[in-house]
Amino acid sequence: MEPIQENPDLSAYLAADEVIDHHHPRVRETAARLARDAEDSYAYAALAFAYVRDAVSHSHDAGDPRVTWRASDVLARGTGVCHAKAHALTALLRAEDIPTGLCYQRLAHDDGGGHVVHGLVAVRFGGAWHRQDPRGNKPGVDARFSLDGERLAFVPDREAGECDYPGLYAAPHPAVIGALRSAPDRARLWGTLPTAL
Repeated sequence: MEPIQENPDLSAYLAADEVIDHHHPRVRETAARLARDAEDSYAYAALAFAYVRDAVSHSHDAGDPRVTWRASDVLARGTGVCHAKAHALTALLRAEDIPTGLCYQRLAHDDGGGHVVHGLVAVRFGGAWHRQDPRGNKPGVDARFSLDGERLAFVPDREAGECDYPGLYAAPHPAVIGALRSAPDRARLWGTLPTAL
C-alpha cells in the first residue's frame, strides 16, 4: 500500500515537535552513535529500525506498566507501546534528514475483544514511501526493515474488521497522542486507545 501524505509539504516529515523531539540531546546522541556504523542513509535507517525494534522493549510484551510517548523519553526509558516506538524511530530518522511519517492500522485485540489502532512509520527513499513496523518481534511476529516489499508485524484481516489506514501523518494522530498523554499506566491505556481513526 502506498501511504498518502496528509501534508503535501515534504519538509513537514522532517520537522521536530513536542512528541518527535529529534532536537533533544538523547535523540541526537543515539542518532550519532548509530550513524557511526552506517555507510549511507539506507544503512542508517536499517540500524535505527533494528535499534528501536530490539533495544526498546514493547511495554506490553515486557510487562512494563510505564506509558511513554515523547521520543526522547522512549529512548531514555527503553520502553513503549507501538505508538511510542514509532515516535522514537521517526525522531531518529528525522535527526538524520530522512523524511518519516506516522501511519496506522486497525487490528483486532489478541483476545478477540474489539479493535485497537496500531502505530507504525513510513520512510521515504527513492521517491516512494515504505512502511516499517518497529513494534518488536515475538513468537508469530517477525517485522524487518525492507524497501523491497513490506515486512510488517501484522497484515490486516479485512474479514475481522481490520484495515490499513492510507493516511501518512507528519505528527501523531490527535486521538492517539491524547490517549498516551492521559494514561497513568499501560493497563488503563488499553481502555483509552482509539479503536478506529
